[in-house]
Amino acid sequence: MTSVEGDKGTKWLSDAGLRPTRQRVSLATLLVGDGYDRHVTAESLFAASKDAGDKVSLATVYNTLRAFCDAGLLREINLDGNKCYFDTNTSNHPHFYWEDTHELSDAPADELMISQLPNAPEGAEISKVDVVIRVRRT
Repeated sequence: MTSVEGDKGTKWLSDAGLRPTRQRVSLATLLVGDGYDRHVTAESLFAASKDAGDKVSLATVYNTLRAFCDAGLLREINLDGNKCYFDTNTSNHPHFYWEDTHELSDAPADELMISQLPNAPEGAEISKVDVVIRVRRT
C-alpha cells in the first residue's frame, strides 16, 4: 500500500465521520485506495486483506463492512438471501451477476428503463430498487 492509497482510505472514512482505526484504514484502502469502484464479498475482502499482509479477522471484515454500509460508504446488494456483495459506488445503478464466475459488475444505467413500480403495501414506502440482471457466458 502506498501512502497516497492509505490517505484516500483515511479521507474516505473521515468524510463519513468514521474513526480511522488501523483495521478500518486497511480495509478502506483496499476498497478505494486506487480510485476504482469495487464489488466485494466479505470473504473476497478478507482474502485481499490477508494477501496484503494485514492481520484482520473475518468477523472484523463483516463488522467493518456493516459499519461502512451504515455510514453510507457502501451499498449492499443481497442475492437470494445467501450471498451479499458490497459496492463502493453507492449511486442507483443496475448490476450484472455473472452466474458462471459469481462476480458482480455494473450494468449501463442509461440502457435500463423501468416505466412503473407497483404501489408499496399500506403503511410502507419504497426505499430503493435493486436491479440485478443474471447473465452467463455462451
